[in-house]
Amino acid sequence: MRGLRLHQPHRALPGRAALDLPGADAHVVDAIRSGPQTRPAARAKAKKKTRSLWWQVHQWAGLQISLFLSFVFVTGTLAVLSYEMDWLARPAMWAAPTPAEERVSWGRVGAAVEDHLPGAEILNLYAPLHPASTFDVIVSHEGATKHVYVHPRTGQVTGTGPWAGFQRFLRNTHRHLMIPVKWGVSIVSISAVFLLVSLVTSFWVYKKWWRGFLRWPEGRTARALTGDVHRVMGVWSIWFIVLMIVTGLWYFVEQWGGAAPAANAPRTEIAGEAPQVFDRPGDALDAGIAALRDQIPGYRVDTVRWLPGGQPVFEVHGTTDRAILVRPRANAAWIDARTGALLETVDPSTLSVHTRIAEAADPLHFGTFGGYWTKTLWFVFGAGLSALSLTGVAIYALRIAKAGREEPGWGSGLMRAWRAMGPARWPALALCLLPFVMAPFVL
Repeated sequence: MRGLRLHQPHRALPGRAALDLPGADAHVVDAIRSGPQTRPAARAKAKKKTRSLWWQVHQWAGLQISLFLSFVFVTGTLAVLSYEMDWLARPAMWAAPTPAEERVSWGRVGAAVEDHLPGAEILNLYAPLHPASTFDVIVSHEGATKHVYVHPRTGQVTGTGPWAGFQRFLRNTHRHLMIPVKWGVSIVSISAVFLLVSLVTSFWVYKKWWRGFLRWPEGRTARALTGDVHRVMGVWSIWFIVLMIVTGLWYFVEQWGGAAPAANAPRTEIAGEAPQVFDRPGDALDAGIAALRDQIPGYRVDTVRWLPGGQPVFEVHGTTDRAILVRPRANAAWIDARTGALLETVDPSTLSVHTRIAEAADPLHFGTFGGYWTKTLWFVFGAGLSALSLTGVAIYALRIAKAGREEPGWGSGLMRAWRAMGPARWPALALCLLPFVMAPFVL
């Protein structure tokens, strides 16, 4: 019996090896395939598929109209400091630094313009941008709208400037693309929708995104470095992106039936007759502003609408400590141009919630509520948002180059990005060019 070899049963092999055994029961095979060793892999595959879907949506939202999105972001960023750009480009706006308490009166500014351009219709007077700037007066003269600049200390006209400038072009371009406001604002506001999709999907695309606050870009390749910069700017700009989305969507709502009642209900008519006390409207304006400051201590005049609608009444806009995050028009007052009497004022603290939201939109969108501190901060983060859009396109172009084992380059990268935008690239390009085509006709 020594030569007799007894049959020894096969030992169960670990993992997939057991599936190769002849005669293995089907339920045993299923149990092995669905066992604990393969479940993590299945979950990882499903998670990767979900993340891939979020990535595709993120890429679609940021790439399809990336040209137009970048255009909106860049023009909005420049618009924050557009007044200052006009100041740099127009020496007539320069003045020796003059403290606010040493400026000439508003009435004297209006009188200087009347003497300089007899017969001109004065429209608006604006306070100096900063101590080294002049008063800015908008007039209609000989069928054209222009700027007249008045020195804040001497009250003398320093020069004139055309209506079209950096501020006017960038404002009209960023707000409504030089086309009718309802449609232009609606088109620009669509960028807020794409920005919202990009923001939401980014939380799934970039795992543990909160770690990006403390991770400095250190990529060794162009693609890695661009991706690191994109993530860093993204996480630090979340608050700013949310602010742009909310205000952008609000502008859309305003155009389609959600506008709030005006904070400064127009007071262009005066009931009854009044004796002519002042010979020149400017003298009445100064008397009315003095009365206004007596009634509201600390009132700072920002704008004067000079006899709007041909009525003998001034409309004054300014800032006070009665409410924060409101436009100057929410602190409106009306002055009789004959007697200098203070007719009516608006207290922004009494406005409805709806109107307060409307009045806060512009200060929050452009960062004008805190002077140059907030304007500079908004400009920096606006530049970051513009770079965020551009680096997103660059990441895509570099990924395509790596997949095709091509040498990355500016020319080839731009062509890849252009093709990747698909059919949407043509309307996006048309919208970017539209303001330049329309500017000669509307400015």
